[in-house]
Amino acid sequence: MGGHSGHSGHGGHGGHGAGAQPGGLSVSRNGYTLELPSPILTAGGQPVSFKVTGPDGQAVTEFVAEHEKELHFIAVRRDTAGFQHVHPVRDDKGTWHTELALEPGDWRLFADIHPAAHDGTMTLGIDVAVAGPYDPRPLPEPTGTARIGEYTVALDGELVPGEASELTLTVSRNGSPVTDLQPYLAAYGHLVALRVGDLGYLHVHPEGEPGDGITAPGPEIAFMAVAPTAGIYRLFLDFQHEGVVRTAEFTVRTAAPTPRPHAAPDHGTHHQHGTHAHHH
Repeated sequence: MGGHSGHSGHGGHGGHGAGAQPGGLSVSRNGYTLELPSPILTAGGQPVSFKVTGPDGQAVTEFVAEHEKELHFIAVRRDTAGFQHVHPVRDDKGTWHTELALEPGDWRLFADIHPAAHDGTMTLGIDVAVAGPYDPRPLPEPTGTARIGEYTVALDGELVPGEASELTLTVSRNGSPVTDLQPYLAAYGHLVALRVGDLGYLHVHPEGEPGDGITAPGPEIAFMAVAPTAGIYRLFLDFQHEGVVRTAEFTVRTAAPTPRPHAAPDHGTHHQHGTHAHHH
C-alpha cells in the first residue's frame, strides 16, 4: 500500500474523510449497509456471518483491498473491553464468515470497506447483543504504557482535536527494544482509535511502510492521527513479532489544540481575498 505519505498536513484523504469525522456511527452510508442474520449472538467463541449490501440491495462482492485486505472487521464491547480485529473470508455470494470470542454485553461490530463501485473507504457499524450476565468494566486509566505478557508498549505523542498529530509507539520485550517486528497489514503495526462514549471509529495512518528503505522494523512505530473532538479515546495497536499478533491498549485524553497566531476573529471572513496572507 502506497499513497499514505502526503497526509501529514490534513486529517485524512479521499474516502477517509478530510476533516476527521469518525466512522462507524451508522449501520448504513452512501447506500451501503452492514447486515447480520441476527442482532443477538451467543457468548463464547462464535462463528459470525454478515454481508454488506450495496445501493442495488445486493450483497457486494467487489472490493478494493486496503492494507492488504478487502475488509477489516473490528469487534469491541460497548465498555471498550474485548477488542478483536479479525479477517473474515468472503464467499462468492458476498457473505463473510469469521470467528469472534464474545462475552455477555452490548457489542459494536465495524466493517471498514472500500466497495469497488464507491470512490473511497467507509466504516459501517452495527450493534449486537450477547446474552448472559453483563459485568461492564471501568475504563482503564490513561497511563501511556501497555503491557502484554513479556512485551511493553510505550505511547508518545498526543491526540489533538481537529488536528493531525504524530503518535509513536515503542515496543520492548523484557526491557529490551524489539527491532525485528514483522509486517502486519502492510505496516509494522495497525492502530485503531475509538472515541469513548459513542465508539466513533478513527482512521489512523502508519508513517512509512516495510521495505521502503526508511522505516525500521521497530522498536518505534509511528502514526498520524486526528481526534475529531476533545474527549477520551481508546487506542488499540496490533503488532506482530515472532509469528504472533498481539494487541496493546491505551486510554488517551485529548490535549488542548495549539493556538494559531492567525486565528484572530477579524481574519476569519476574508480568506477568499486574503490568500496572500498564507504565503509565508
